[in-house]
Amino acid sequence: MAKIELIMPKMGESIMEATILNWVKNVGDKIELDETILEIATDKVDSEIPSPAEGILTEILFQKDDVVAVGTVIAVISTEGSEVNSTPSPALKAEAPSASAPAKVEAPKPTPAAASAVVSSDNTVSSSGSRFYSPLVKTIAKRENISQAQLDQISGSGRDGRVTKADILAFVDQPQSQTAANVVSAPAPSVSASTTNKVAAAPASPVQVSGGDEIIEMDRMRKLIADHMVMSKHTSPHVTSFIEADVTNLVNWRNKHKDAFLKTHGEKITFTPIIIEAVIKAIKDFPMINVSLNGTQIIKKKNINIGMATALPTGNLIVPVIKNADQLNLVGITKQVNGLAGKARANKLKPTDIQDGTFTVTNVGTFGNVMGTPIINQPQVAIMAAGAIRKKPAVVETEYGDVIAIRQMMFLSLSYDHRVVDGFLGGSFLRRIGDYLEAFDASQSI
Repeated sequence: MAKIELIMPKMGESIMEATILNWVKNVGDKIELDETILEIATDKVDSEIPSPAEGILTEILFQKDDVVAVGTVIAVISTEGSEVNSTPSPALKAEAPSASAPAKVEAPKPTPAAASAVVSSDNTVSSSGSRFYSPLVKTIAKRENISQAQLDQISGSGRDGRVTKADILAFVDQPQSQTAANVVSAPAPSVSASTTNKVAAAPASPVQVSGGDEIIEMDRMRKLIADHMVMSKHTSPHVTSFIEADVTNLVNWRNKHKDAFLKTHGEKITFTPIIIEAVIKAIKDFPMINVSLNGTQIIKKKNINIGMATALPTGNLIVPVIKNADQLNLVGITKQVNGLAGKARANKLKPTDIQDGTFTVTNVGTFGNVMGTPIINQPQVAIMAAGAIRKKPAVVETEYGDVIAIRQMMFLSLSYDHRVVDGFLGGSFLRRIGDYLEAFDASQSI
């Protein structure tokens, strides 16, 4: 009887874990090739995981709401044999295993992808005795300077008493007075530049709640976004540069051609595709903006994949990616922008739609904001925000001298990772985007 292990897939370059939302199939169910087995969620998208083979689901190793590291075996499929025992997997039983329980309940061995994560985070925390700690938990423990003694004291809510991400984050958020009585305190870090992240991650002061206040629990996606944003600020020293661009020509062109553009191409033309087109041109001029950082290695990206921050009806944010954007003309970019935005709002994005971005654009002008200081979308090193376009008096140079005229003006801001992007590169790149927008050819056809 052949057995196939179902692995938690990697859903994006910076995604190291996923949450199991729901098991569509149960142990003993017959499964067709590419039939959905379970639904998972990351901080970017909800996805359905298809079966890699036809067979019978014989084991489920993690429960609903478990947070699982990428590369971990989550289920087993038998490709043949009708004699498969259809009793639920021990991993799904609510009660603790008895003394007669089979030894098969032990944690599955991680695949090479998961094993590498264990090695990278094992410098500070290791498994104590027979207790298993996931790579994610070890990474958080290392980052928060949690000692092995402290980690061993944390009560786990996961399968077989394992410590989950929620458990360790709850421990970190506890006031020191609550934890000191139960565990040995970690040695206080010395005051140096290397402790900046630890200081920033210190638990916030308790919030006073009065009788008329409403307490709203974050939804799952908002919690993940919050974690991702805090991680980005801890990872990258952010610097933000600003320019103001005269975009009168492109505004006049769009106003003149938007109806004909819709009729000809079947797409509404907004300012976002035009801005993205200028960004692509500037990246070609300054390719060191299109990089990622891996330790001390700068990874210069061959492809230009533009992420576009998109607001969802829930108020959350997601960043679908236009792949190989430099190979598209304005019509192609417009189709991608409209298509991805529509899929995002309908919750129909696929994992591939939000992967492999190399630079991100966010249009804060759609909210009426004139400028913003966006947070870098890791593992990228820069993100640009476009503000609202407003009519303003401006000095215009003419052949007869300078005059004051009413022009369409827009602020652009660029947040960049100062570890690899200095002010000259970041400022020059942003100015080049502004130059391309100001030089937009208002006489071009659609």
